[in-house]
Amino acid sequence: MLLPLAELATDNCPTLPYEGSRGQIPLTSRHDCFKVGAMSLIRGLFWLVLFLFFTFSFVVLFEYGTHDFTNGFKQEAERVKNFCMDMVSKPKASPSPGARKK
Repeated sequence: MLLPLAELATDNCPTLPYEGSRGQIPLTSRHDCFKVGAMSLIRGLFWLVLFLFFTFSFVVLFEYGTHDFTNGFKQEAERVKNFCMDMVSKPKASPSPGARKK
């Protein structure tokens, strides 16, 4: 059974025959082909984390050099941690602009 090209464009299984395939038999049946949607999300998050790690490492290497990379990595990690904690913590109450100091 040959499927029209429009149906194959939306199909996720690449092993189905297409028009002009000269009657080749697919290696897997249509029911054996599936996609794991969550896997692409995990893969994307993995690449994002990997990119952030190597970018961070490059900045530390550029600023501290190879002679002090470990200590620089620890210092910069502490700075990033403090920055993130400041961003998610509740803002400090500031006095209203019209209030006078005594």
